[in-house]
Amino acid sequence: MEIYVAGDNIFSPLGKTTAENFSQLRKGVSGVRRHDIRAMSELPFHASLFGPGGLAGKGRSSVKDLPGDDDHPDGDDPLCSNDHPVLYTRFEQMLLASVGDALQTSGIEPGDKKTVLIISSTKGNIDLLETGIDRGNAINNAELQRRIAIPASARLVAGYFNFVNSPIVVSNACISGILAILTGMRGIQSGQYENAVIAGADIISRFVLSGFQSFQAVSPERCKPFDQSRDGINLGEGAGTLILSSRKQYARGIKISGGAVSNDANHISGPSRTGEELCQVITRSLKQAGLEAGMIDFISAHGTATVYNDEMEAKAFNLAHLQSAPVNSLKAYYGHTLGAAGLIESIVTLQSMREDLVLPSLGFENIGVTKPLNICSSLLRTNLNNCLKTASGFGGCNAAVVMSKQ
Repeated sequence: MEIYVAGDNIFSPLGKTTAENFSQLRKGVSGVRRHDIRAMSELPFHASLFGPGGLAGKGRSSVKDLPGDDDHPDGDDPLCSNDHPVLYTRFEQMLLASVGDALQTSGIEPGDKKTVLIISSTKGNIDLLETGIDRGNAINNAELQRRIAIPASARLVAGYFNFVNSPIVVSNACISGILAILTGMRGIQSGQYENAVIAGADIISRFVLSGFQSFQAVSPERCKPFDQSRDGINLGEGAGTLILSSRKQYARGIKISGGAVSNDANHISGPSRTGEELCQVITRSLKQAGLEAGMIDFISAHGTATVYNDEMEAKAFNLAHLQSAPVNSLKAYYGHTLGAAGLIESIVTLQSMREDLVLPSLGFENIGVTKPLNICSSLLRTNLNNCLKTASGFGGCNAAVVMSKQ
């Protein structure tokens, strides 16, 4: 069964549509900036964040016509009933904006019984622990605990667009976005669904930033994936939506041809020392897609710019005989967008395939891993027929997905 890409959206500080985002990326524009926000960190930090006016982002990413305090969907859920007007959180507003644009361009109806909504996130509304539901004092009570759960947000988003099926939540560290894509693919292949609307988002709060700072994993400057001077990640906010379908009338020229996941069980935060487990998911993904390593035209790596992740990926790509394929990382443009990363970066890969254009890995100058890689350092025009997207995350999880032109 063929699984077609039927629609997509990227909603980030670089733009509110996929086209706007890719236009900025082609120009080498990065959303990563230096921030001095004492409510988030005692020290200045670099990240890709929406502007202080909510989700304005310097006018490029304005969220307009989204529901406010008095707007709410109908439904029996106490979170979205007529007796409980909904104040949509920043996390949910990003999802609503991204899903709305992707649905509009795809033509797929949320009310179709064969359509499912899948939400990917690592932290969801975790910032409510700091701000509270009404953006005042946070009171850790039953209401907050119910509201902070990712399934609660998923139900609100599903209700807003009138999805008839219960939404699915995927939350598995930094592979969440790719795992959500594979969940949608397998749900369609099983015959349970014919369309899957897959959306991922995360916001950056003091809780999230301090966690990475505690690992001493945050770079004091804009990150440099795979570079010899790399010294850590930047974080980022954003949302992405990818719509898949088995119905050929919705096809837009690219299909999801394979994918797999694994766990290396090495360490709670440290990746495999050998890269063998990521290699395994790459190999299984290629086999499922019916491809050999030499048929991969481009790799969108996870590329966090941490010492251990980049080294592990380099080893995995060499074990999979992919060391000659052009590679890039988008982390210096978007920061690490956590549960949205796999989706946003997969959608950028799809757009690269449409334009046969590989974006440079921003900030890369000198190879800093022990195995050879073909890191793209400038815009590269080449035929892109089959592309690979990888991700790895805390707890030893690994994922890969293969995208192919029809």
